[in-house]
Amino acid sequence: QVQLVESGGGLVQAGGSLRLSCAASGRTFSSYFMGWFRQAPGKEREFVVAISRSGGNTYYADSVKGRFTISRDNVKNTVYLQMNSLKPEDTAVYYCAAGNSGWPINRVNVVDYWGQGTQVTVSS
Repeated sequence: QVQLVESGGGLVQAGGSLRLSCAASGRTFSSYFMGWFRQAPGKEREFVVAISRSGGNTYYADSVKGRFTISRDNVKNTVYLQMNSLKPEDTAVYYCAAGNSGWPINRVNVVDYWGQGTQVTVSS
């Protein structure tokens, strides 16, 4: 069992930055692929970015490439999402995800555990 708790969301102007954190419980954090998804009002949950167990490989959705950076600290059991050059269309609830079904975890149905979500709002 893995419990995920996100933090760091908030309100920011377009062009600004935010850093999300996801703290995981349990001793098996380093055995999971980790990722971030987001869900805007009235839309389906969509993939944002994934990171491999060691952190050596990453996989980004085209919409965030060059603006977002994922990283993880397997000692602190935490995964981070640095979001720069934010746009109004980035507004959504952001969810931390953990999975072990295969690389990358870029689909909802391969995620084993979800966080509760954190709201990110980008004003124009």
